[in-house]
Amino acid sequence: MEIRTSSMPTLKKHFWLYVITIVASLGGLLSGFDMGVISGALLFIKSDWNLAEDQQSLLVSAAIIGAIIGAAGNGFLADLYGRKKVIIATALIFIIASLMCAFSPDITWLVISRMLIGVAVGMVNFVVPVYLSEIAPQRIRGMLVSLFQLAITAGILFSYLVNGAFAEALYNWRWMMGAGVLPALVLLVGIIFLEDTPRWLLSKQRENEAKAVFKKIEPDQSVTKHIKEIKENLAAEKSGDHKISFQSWMFMPIFVGVGMMFAQICTGINTIIYYTATIFQNAGFASNTSAIYATIGVGAVNFVMTLVAIFFADRWGRKPLLYAGLWGMLVALICLGTAFRYGDVLGESLRWVAVGSVVVYIACFAFSLGPIGWIMVSEVLPLKIRGFAMGICTVANFTFNLIVVSSFPILTAKIGEGYTFWIFGVISVLCLLFVFFYVPETKGISLEKIEANWRNRISARKF
Repeated sequence: MEIRTSSMPTLKKHFWLYVITIVASLGGLLSGFDMGVISGALLFIKSDWNLAEDQQSLLVSAAIIGAIIGAAGNGFLADLYGRKKVIIATALIFIIASLMCAFSPDITWLVISRMLIGVAVGMVNFVVPVYLSEIAPQRIRGMLVSLFQLAITAGILFSYLVNGAFAEALYNWRWMMGAGVLPALVLLVGIIFLEDTPRWLLSKQRENEAKAVFKKIEPDQSVTKHIKEIKENLAAEKSGDHKISFQSWMFMPIFVGVGMMFAQICTGINTIIYYTATIFQNAGFASNTSAIYATIGVGAVNFVMTLVAIFFADRWGRKPLLYAGLWGMLVALICLGTAFRYGDVLGESLRWVAVGSVVVYIACFAFSLGPIGWIMVSEVLPLKIRGFAMGICTVANFTFNLIVVSSFPILTAKIGEGYTFWIFGVISVLCLLFVFFYVPETKGISLEKIEANWRNRISARKF
């Protein structure tokens, strides 16, 4: 299918826009890497240290607990100090925590190190989508914010490849954990030379700096028009209640943001990511190495299918991709649950039904809830409280994540894998209804117009 390029910025005119997007998206790569690397590393850690099931669950959950902590305080910090400085702090934490993981002497130290990595993950999942949405031109905002999710999937694939590369090595899981230092160093060096977003600069009355950034990222557009729109938006907010976060009209965009995080997580994605190798082992892949190699294909599908959202979120819209993805995930979850529930009947074919269902599920998530979830959250939140509100949504994301991931081993032990995946299927149906009734279509609408619609209490289905 031919993709129109007339609405996409040219490489020469928008060089800095691409540089900014690529560098910032490295935060997503780090987040994805640290999500995925535990899938393979856990197989060797539990063998080396003879970990009980509750210790394994704690090790996986530690990063999520840290992410909740990291996300909780960063809305305030990003609004106060800027998006750029928070990204710099995130890169530094990734470097330190990755080294701590690689040299951990015991499980307690490793859990603490994983929790510190989680702090960085919570920070980066909050600040990078905000940074990209505020710096991206309206016509390609969906595409550029989707690059964050693409970077996450690239990080997951990178972690699976690293797991495969070091599966036969001495101290294998330590090499796996320590490999995250390299992309963190690139992010740190790159972000130091970039600017903060024009919208944040204007909120701090730094108009000359905001104009300079606008000229870099959109040299052929009217800087005066952009500045005027943002100033009017800020003035409208200041004219109302000074306690910005308590204005009643802001409830709906925050509700939609938290709802998107619920849909993204509670349909089961991270049980697949964190436990892919374990699921494949249960499905019949006997050795650690064969289970790890099977995950590489899943990571590749995740990465490739995210490209669909990047190319089509600004052409087809956000909601059509959400509908298609959720229906596909629902079918895959039903099949995956059936494969495990009736494994005795399927016999050897269980592994291939499980693999096929996981691949379909990952593919559908990758072009829908994965990138579109973060696009929607970065778009619908009001500017004046975007950092604070994004913090709420990111904390909700990782809280849901913690609940789902920590309960997954318990559910599979109590009711079996089959019923567990069917529960995720029921949640998918509820999420389809949520998208239909409460999620607005934001394709082609400026951030300022989206906010004006909320302020004027326009129904989400009439945006």
